[in-house]
Amino acid sequence: MKKIISIICISLYFLTEVIAANMPRIIPFPNHVEMGNEEFQIKGSLTVQAGIGIKNEINFLKKVLAEDFSLQLKESNKAQITFTYKNGLEPEAYEIDITNKDITVFYTTNTGCFYAIQTLRQMLILHGDGYYSITTCRIKDNPQYSWRSFMLDEARHFKGKKFVKSILDQMAYLKMNRFHWHLTDDQGWRIEIKKYPLLTEVGAWRDSTQIARVPKGIPAKYYPEAHGGFYTQDDIKEIVDYAAQRHITIVPEIEMPGHATAAVSAYPWLSASNTKQKVSCSFGIFKSTYNVANDKVYTFLTDVLTEIMNLFPSKIIHIGGDEVKYDEWLSSKDVRDLMKKEGLNSPAALQVFFVNKISCFINSQNARMMGWNDIMGKNVHEWVTVEDSHTELAPNTIIHFWKGDPALLKEAIEKGYDVVNSNHWDTYLDYTYQRLPLEKAYNFSPTPEGIQPDKQKHVLGCGCQMWSEYIPKVTDAYKQIFPRIAAYAEVGWTCKTKKDYKRFNIALKEIKKYWDKYGITYYNE
Repeated sequence: MKKIISIICISLYFLTEVIAANMPRIIPFPNHVEMGNEEFQIKGSLTVQAGIGIKNEINFLKKVLAEDFSLQLKESNKAQITFTYKNGLEPEAYEIDITNKDITVFYTTNTGCFYAIQTLRQMLILHGDGYYSITTCRIKDNPQYSWRSFMLDEARHFKGKKFVKSILDQMAYLKMNRFHWHLTDDQGWRIEIKKYPLLTEVGAWRDSTQIARVPKGIPAKYYPEAHGGFYTQDDIKEIVDYAAQRHITIVPEIEMPGHATAAVSAYPWLSASNTKQKVSCSFGIFKSTYNVANDKVYTFLTDVLTEIMNLFPSKIIHIGGDEVKYDEWLSSKDVRDLMKKEGLNSPAALQVFFVNKISCFINSQNARMMGWNDIMGKNVHEWVTVEDSHTELAPNTIIHFWKGDPALLKEAIEKGYDVVNSNHWDTYLDYTYQRLPLEKAYNFSPTPEGIQPDKQKHVLGCGCQMWSEYIPKVTDAYKQIFPRIAAYAEVGWTCKTKKDYKRFNIALKEIKKYWDKYGITYYNE
């Protein structure tokens, strides 16, 4: 009997291997695929027929075929590939029918059309005698989650336009749709604000940089070279347009009320202590906090947000809100008086009061506020000793969960808040591959267990975060990001029942060839 069971187990193992090997090598994997057993062949050129409304997407396809496959795309009424509008598909959905004679793509939106193109480009197989083929199949696809983001921290180490554009290219390839851009922090202010020029004239530069983490009580070592840089508003417009062409929305993050050292170095009156500081050269959690009792500071922040919202079409603005140290507030008579006047039970309640005020302003501009889950006013840090807030967070807020008891995430969902799940143990790309291996990243599920079906809609999706404190080099950043970003792309797109780590790894081998071509250095486990 044991022998029979062993034979069955071995047979099932090899069967699953064969099935995985025969599946299309696509990341993220489509949610409905019916495979055929023939192939559509392409030699030298491909003819296309498409409506004028998707001209930009067809131009993108033409560029991809020329650069990646040395294939020409020509328009024709008797085309090999036809793009056909189909009413009623979901905003990011598409369908593809591939026979041995032609390809038909169905879409409702330009985004759906663009994602169909990403699928097709991954399916092309080069043969030894110079022709390409795609296995016949029928695909009906739509993402599991609407929010599939990658975050880049450039406040700690400025990488520049070339790097950002390369990341946007890879996000598009993997059907990721939100580029979360962390642009301000204690170590640098990276975006031009015309009304406050010192933010970049002073706040974008530091005289040295901490090299590595050190245990408490051990002096840190520093690179003695100055570091800095920022994006002009023209740079921002260029990158926003570049992302939009790839159907990616850029969500800017402007930290408040903490992580404010770079801003305070430019304008000391912004802080509750009103003391002059220099841009931080160290990494950690610092005391510089905006003086929320000063109307002039509120005006500064709304001025900054106004310029930000004029630059970014995103209807969601991230205000950070994490890791606020309350020392300066507790030492300020003005802040203590404000707490007493408003009946706020603790500094945590004051933070909620402040972010609600910011939320009200952002809402008045037809946008929504997003922030790390610290803005709920619940303690998620071992070094915080103040009482939790009794004040409720504004209901229109998007909560970006990163740390704390998972019960806080469930509480937010049950209360009806929209959330993005970026639990740091599962999504932080600065963590080593020993701490966060590829398979763990792949198995992450944004929706926690036990959420009622009618509440699951509040889980918008997930994000993976590239914090850059100790990652100054582009090549090192690439190795932290790749290949794990591919795992998160599939976490966000592919239904849990359709995921298969073996199949994913087979497809990943093909994706790595693409990364090799474009100089993307990736980590091999």
